[in-house]
Amino acid sequence: PYIQALIKEWKMFCGVLGETPKIKELHLGGGTPTFFSAKNLKMLLDAILGNQRSVNEIECSFEGHPDNTTAEHLETLYQFGFKRVSLGIQDFDPQVQLMINRFQTVEQVATITNKARKIGYESINFDLIYGLPFQNLNGLASTIKEVINLKPDRIAFYSYAHVPWLKPGQRRYTEKDIPKENEKFALYELGRNMLIEADYKEIGMDHFALTNDSLFKASENKELHRNFMGYTHQTTTMLLGLGVSSISDSGNAFAQNIKTVEPYLEAINNGSFALDKGHILTDFDMYVRKHILNLMCQNETKFNNEIPAIIRERLAPMIADEIVVLDDFSVVVSEIGKSFLRNICMAFDERLWQKQPTTAVFSAAI
Repeated sequence: PYIQALIKEWKMFCGVLGETPKIKELHLGGGTPTFFSAKNLKMLLDAILGNQRSVNEIECSFEGHPDNTTAEHLETLYQFGFKRVSLGIQDFDPQVQLMINRFQTVEQVATITNKARKIGYESINFDLIYGLPFQNLNGLASTIKEVINLKPDRIAFYSYAHVPWLKPGQRRYTEKDIPKENEKFALYELGRNMLIEADYKEIGMDHFALTNDSLFKASENKELHRNFMGYTHQTTTMLLGLGVSSISDSGNAFAQNIKTVEPYLEAINNGSFALDKGHILTDFDMYVRKHILNLMCQNETKFNNEIPAIIRERLAPMIADEIVVLDDFSVVVSEIGKSFLRNICMAFDERLWQKQPTTAVFSAAI
């Protein structure tokens, strides 16, 4: 039923737009699509791509769980033009895996990585997380050594967010099991330094890539872009999200789908979009977004007129710590400032300053 609902939602979007959008980039993720059989994924992609499929024109990628991604998944998706796969590893430490209920061995990951390369995938990506329960420096160092040996083209090194009110599975451990802020930053610094020493280049926030990867090339050519799915070298005017919790971006508005399966299926089957919330951007929102994206993608942003006094005021402590450098018209992230890119961007987020959240900010700065 879920695959059928995704197909129906796609057709609903096409109906509203009055045409079938020309796809530049397709990503299966925001969860683990390899929980579905290769046959079901083929049915979904046949419906979405239809006769516009071209392995050269559409950049296709998917997220896979090392425990259930099969050779059949890899081969089926490759036939549809998929050239990039992201494997959600998080950590190889058995105690950490037990806490987060995610089990995969180095051998499993190596097998999938080698299969993907043999089939012809051009970019293998690993997702790692720092700040996990019971994670420590020795365990993380061991994980990153194993990762470096497998030499993925791209690595996402995310900060763990403890949100048990959103993810009930996190209730199996408590905050005392999670590294404190200073310990978490030490984990981040360790991982970052190990990756840089292994010839990975730091790209924006949380990402590292080898020089052969398209993300590094986009960064070097000032063509890097960021959307709700993360960093990309494609810039599009519209992002359509299908499925539970997915986010769409029309350029001047955001919308997010319902976050649970049953209400989502009910809405779609009744012929309604399964929207949970949305926001129409004001001109000022667009202005702020432009500067934040510039910082996230290019490590600098320029103003047509002088930098607003309020921005200078908010950045003053970071200027003192040499995290950012300002002149009359530009804000430039320093080398040490790259580790604090989120904090720098938060100075520009007027809505964040106007209304501080009552619960913990989901994507913590460190």
